[in-house]
Amino acid sequence: MFGAHPDDVEFGIGGVLIAEADRGRPVHVVVGSRGEAGTNGTPEQREAEARAAADLMGASLEFIDLGGDANIENTRAGARQLAGLIRRHRPAVVMAPTPEPNQHPDHAAIGEMARDATRLARYGGLAALRDQPRHAIEQLLFYPIGADAAPRGLQPILYPLSAAVVTRWQQAMAAHASQLQTRNYVDHQLARAALLGQRAGVGHALELFPNDPLLIGSLDQIDGASRHF
Repeated sequence: MFGAHPDDVEFGIGGVLIAEADRGRPVHVVVGSRGEAGTNGTPEQREAEARAAADLMGASLEFIDLGGDANIENTRAGARQLAGLIRRHRPAVVMAPTPEPNQHPDHAAIGEMARDATRLARYGGLAALRDQPRHAIEQLLFYPIGADAAPRGLQPILYPLSAAVVTRWQQAMAAHASQLQTRNYVDHQLARAALLGQRAGVGHALELFPNDPLLIGSLDQIDGASRHF
């Protein structure tokens, strides 16, 4: 799970991570900056908030240097760095912010690098990564951090959230108290999830956008559709 800033993962897709951790899936969060350019909160404070939120989500957490807040760019060197992490942790699923341009440029940049990194992680002959065994993930999923970051014209995968998960997601978001001085992001994200839930006929849901077509072995693997209610 990649995020550009200490709060991206929690605000964008925290509810899904909590639900997956509850199902026994290991969840590892990689953050590409410490929010150095933020209006509120020091880098030290924001790192501490992220660590508290990761504990609430049941996730492990790692910080890496991609140039600093507001300086993250889609570079081949950055993609190789992310590919190295993919080879080290060997995930089945990678999640990253959508590479949509109409959002914080760091979000789009790390989404693009994550897309490239999942390919580089597969190439066994890549000299820069030859010390680590190659790894092919099963799926790359993009998550919007806000409604404006959702790709236009694409149908999302909707992930329903139980009431208990929503409560813990709210707590994880609230751990980023420094950022709530700027805007009540908790209410914003809960309202977005409630609207998506209405679309799916559930209380709350979050949306994911697959980079590649999903494969199913049986129609029984489809839990439902947003028109079923």
